[in-house]
Amino acid sequence: MVFLSVVAAIGGILFGYDTAVISGTTTSVTTQFGLTVMQQGWYVGCALIGSIIGVMIAGVLSDNLGRKKTMLIASVLFSISAIGCALCAGFTDLVIYRIIGGFGIGIVSIVSPMYISEIAVAEKRGALVSLYQLAITVGFLAAYLVNYLIMINVDQTAISAATGKIFHTEFWRGMLGCETFPDLLFVIVIFFIPESPRWLIVKGKGAQAKGILQRIYCSETEAVNQMEITQSSIAGSTKSEWKALLEPGILKAVLIGSAIAILGQFMGVNAVLYYGPQILGDAGLSSDSSLLSQVLVGCVNMFTTIIALLIIDKVGRKQLIYWGVSGMIVSLLMLSLFFAKGTQLHLGNGFLLGFFLFYVFCTAISISAVVFVILSEMYPNRVRGMAMSIAGLSLWLGTYLIGQLTPWMLSTLKPQGTFLLFAFMCVPYMLIFWKLVPETTGKTLEQIENYWK
Repeated sequence: MVFLSVVAAIGGILFGYDTAVISGTTTSVTTQFGLTVMQQGWYVGCALIGSIIGVMIAGVLSDNLGRKKTMLIASVLFSISAIGCALCAGFTDLVIYRIIGGFGIGIVSIVSPMYISEIAVAEKRGALVSLYQLAITVGFLAAYLVNYLIMINVDQTAISAATGKIFHTEFWRGMLGCETFPDLLFVIVIFFIPESPRWLIVKGKGAQAKGILQRIYCSETEAVNQMEITQSSIAGSTKSEWKALLEPGILKAVLIGSAIAILGQFMGVNAVLYYGPQILGDAGLSSDSSLLSQVLVGCVNMFTTIIALLIIDKVGRKQLIYWGVSGMIVSLLMLSLFFAKGTQLHLGNGFLLGFFLFYVFCTAISISAVVFVILSEMYPNRVRGMAMSIAGLSLWLGTYLIGQLTPWMLSTLKPQGTFLLFAFMCVPYMLIFWKLVPETTGKTLEQIENYWK
């Protein structure tokens, strides 16, 4: 079970790398191609257009082809994107290959956590699905490290004309192209995992599902019991997936999931990931220092996610949200104070970096760790793919809007106004979790399904 979860979670490394690597390339790509502020936002946000399309088709693909084949499709898209970005001829080609990579991000962001939730036992599901979020943070950190290492070596003599262009004169190509290496690993290991047993049961392939469940539970009796529970949850339903989504309880779950998915993006996490070096640079840090600070952000993000992984099934999803989002509000208000009154109050860069990292800590232990867990477990078996696609679409629409609007907000609202807005958006997120989201810790997927019914 752990092996299957780790393999599926490798998709998160690609998600994280592809998402975060952009932060180290924005300035150089803007300079080389003479981009305006809006074009810069388009460069950052174009992959998110692909992600939105990927999310929209992920449910259909995974429900028809299966979780395993859909993950394989995503890995191929990542390879095309990475190689294309490294070798592209101009800005238009670069945008096209970034959009193709976005297809992969959107698909894997739905299918990987869904696959893990469907093969995990209830008491370990939170930790195992959190492996996917941990993998995302590993991808973030890998991207930050690659960006930093390429940047500090950019002035060294190139070995050849080809590598010189990729790692020297146009070093952003190397940053984007290095995604090829983790993707090759993903392509290989996917062939060593079985299909989701719950998907097989829904498709009437009980014999195959039973064999997989026996390997997971090491017990034929428990495997048969799990099959009967899943079969009873889908029995008697003759509605299409789209009609089933309109059932009152299921529709409520979809709307709540979509709300927390899109609101989470307006609390600032992706603005920090995409524009962190630029924000720190505008505050007075040098280019190398801002990139190194982003490496620290990646380290805090990854190690905090490990903590969340260890405690999420003990503390519970909602408690992590309450404490983490409260800390996010405090840190965002302090960051706003720094940019508004930092000079008058003699607040140095240590104050900025401290609360910057505290914000990342609070985010990683709460919304980042919980969102994919909640979305992967809150929907019924027969509509899980479609429902997750709808919630995922909301998430990526929010991410796209933040990628596009952050340069404008930093320019118009200034950093202080931007961070203040992010703090304000934390409030409705907390209220939704408090009043509308059930505690799912320790419950089977079928028990959660019964709650909405």
